[in-house]
Amino acid sequence: MRKQFGRIVALTGLTMTVRRGEVFGFLGPNGAGKTTAVKLLLGLSRPTAGEGWVLGAPIGDLATRQRIGYLPELFRYQGWMTAREVLALHCELARLPRSSWPAALDDALGLVGLADRSNDRVETFSKGMQQRLGLGVALLGQPELVVLDEPTSALDPVGRQDVREIIRSLRDRGVTVFLNSHLLTEVERVCDRVAIVDKGRVVAELAMSEVRRENGVAVRAAGLDPAAIELAGQYGPARFDGEWLTVDGIAEDRVPALVAQLVAAGAAIHAVVPSRPTLEERFLALLGAEEPTRPPEPAGSREDDP
Repeated sequence: MRKQFGRIVALTGLTMTVRRGEVFGFLGPNGAGKTTAVKLLLGLSRPTAGEGWVLGAPIGDLATRQRIGYLPELFRYQGWMTAREVLALHCELARLPRSSWPAALDDALGLVGLADRSNDRVETFSKGMQQRLGLGVALLGQPELVVLDEPTSALDPVGRQDVREIIRSLRDRGVTVFLNSHLLTEVERVCDRVAIVDKGRVVAELAMSEVRRENGVAVRAAGLDPAAIELAGQYGPARFDGEWLTVDGIAEDRVPALVAQLVAAGAAIHAVVPSRPTLEERFLALLGAEEPTRPPEPAGSREDDP
């Protein structure tokens, strides 16, 4: 799909596929066209050229919208309404059968942790609680597709963990989740696949299972000369920042041989730790951005490890 606003081209040619029942991350820098793409997929805007389908129907199909839940990045609810009243209003807007409202409201409030605040006015809610309420609105009516735009941006660590569990439970129920977020550690934890968009087109689609398998090793060493670094390059792409020698793609059973050869070459080894690229590192590499050099961390020590 292509979208142009006057002389401004927001999407130059967006092509991608999201599979049923997966959690799909939609990533890109500011101005890459993410919000425009979401509006097109929801039928809130029309493409200048091209076409797309959501849940088997052309984008914009009115009947299909009832099967989609949406949490926009920026939203506001009337402060004088209670959480239950906000949800009831959206049940009416979604044309849910009135007989289903009590169960739908209780389920949504329970899922997002607002059951004990259901009769409190929105104006008394913190930003994080309002974010939870918006997520509850998106989950009304048991949608087949849930589109979440920055769902954890206003939440504390406990709230982010709760949202991760909700997203995983949706996947377990066969619901497709389309997640647009700048918090790459959150995306890395819950997504099955991601698309990285830049300048209005998808530049890469990655399976997170493949990213997690791209293991390497980092060796903290002293006394490494160019010959030793070149030797390490026989095991995989190698780089040395003056303290850490990182070798990507090396098989685990070849690490002892690498260390033995480095010691034989006169290097003093201080530490050997597994390493793997984070989604953020892949993101920056694909966009051609330079990242600051940092010492590697052992696998399992990062906050974003699954």
